[in-house]
Amino acid sequence: MREVIQGAVDDLTDGQPCVLATVVRTKGSTPQKAGAMLLVRQDGSGLGTLGGGCVEGDIWFAAKEILRQNGGPEFKDYYLNEDIAARDGLVCGGTMYFYLEPLRKTEEFLSIGNEIVDAYDGGQPVGLATVVNAKDGGPPLGAKLLLRVDGSVNGTLGNKELDSQAIEIAQTVAEVGSSESFTTADGTEVFVEGFTTPPTLVMVGGGHVGKATADLAHSLGYRVQLVDDRPEFSNEERFPYADKTVVETYDKWTDHLDLNVNTFVVVATRGHRYDDMALESALRTRARYIGLLGSRRKTIMIYRRLIEQGVSLERIKEVHAPVGLNIGALEPGELAVSIMSEIIMVRRGGDGGQMQMGEWYVDRAANIAERAHESSVEV
Repeated sequence: MREVIQGAVDDLTDGQPCVLATVVRTKGSTPQKAGAMLLVRQDGSGLGTLGGGCVEGDIWFAAKEILRQNGGPEFKDYYLNEDIAARDGLVCGGTMYFYLEPLRKTEEFLSIGNEIVDAYDGGQPVGLATVVNAKDGGPPLGAKLLLRVDGSVNGTLGNKELDSQAIEIAQTVAEVGSSESFTTADGTEVFVEGFTTPPTLVMVGGGHVGKATADLAHSLGYRVQLVDDRPEFSNEERFPYADKTVVETYDKWTDHLDLNVNTFVVVATRGHRYDDMALESALRTRARYIGLLGSRRKTIMIYRRLIEQGVSLERIKEVHAPVGLNIGALEPGELAVSIMSEIIMVRRGGDGGQMQMGEWYVDRAANIAERAHESSVEV
């Protein structure tokens, strides 16, 4: 969402008010999840998306009304019933909760916005807590608290107890760029979102599988960094989109990269002894995910040596090996899909199972269709 925040910063710098609409919570099946943003500008244009269809259209209209009437922030819920879903081609049965915030006071948002953009660009991760819903007598709607990973804080949500709860969550979400909301006993709802660099794939090994995986990761919006000890397999020509290409031995490659907890490492070098060194180096980093390509036999051999070298069993158990989801992949492109599918699962909290509905749902659809047919015949 960097472009949305940057758009708000640019508008305010130019003296143009705007409205930032954010999905702060969802329930059931919805076209977008918490953290999705739409910036609605004074001229009616926008940046970002809330999922399209009438959901986005209605929120867009509400945002324009706020600008037209010089209104204040609003909290809205939107139930996606079957009629709406059928009309817009969306999934049905979910509820989306939105916070619409008019941005007018330049100095109030600019400092926050600039810090968020800086976090996206590799600066210090930050967590931003906002009061998005409150009862009469509660904290002010729109109150904000910004937490940096060094522990410094700007702003307040209205009281120390609320600030303390928000800070605890912000410390968790800041470095991974996730979001979370919580509601207090008095009905105050706070949305906490973390902002950091985009998810980064570090591909250790630039061979066929490494190339296919890096290509796919790039198309999915991941930053990509390449490591290989052979210059012909790690260079700008082979990986023109790469944020960085490193040519180094596999026991020293981590000296050249700054890996944070939003980093996903895949080790797929050209041989067992190189995988061994590359994995040992990866285990010394803060990477959120470390995967190793290869057979179970090779993996066990590597694990045995690492344990003998003093690597803890708990740390080794965190490795995803053999890497990827079991989809029967054989070719490099298929292996790339398997690997990136597992990374997405880890990042988004999925379980890797099939999404196909059971027979009960199909039978229910058939029963509904049959009853509708019978009713039309009777009429």
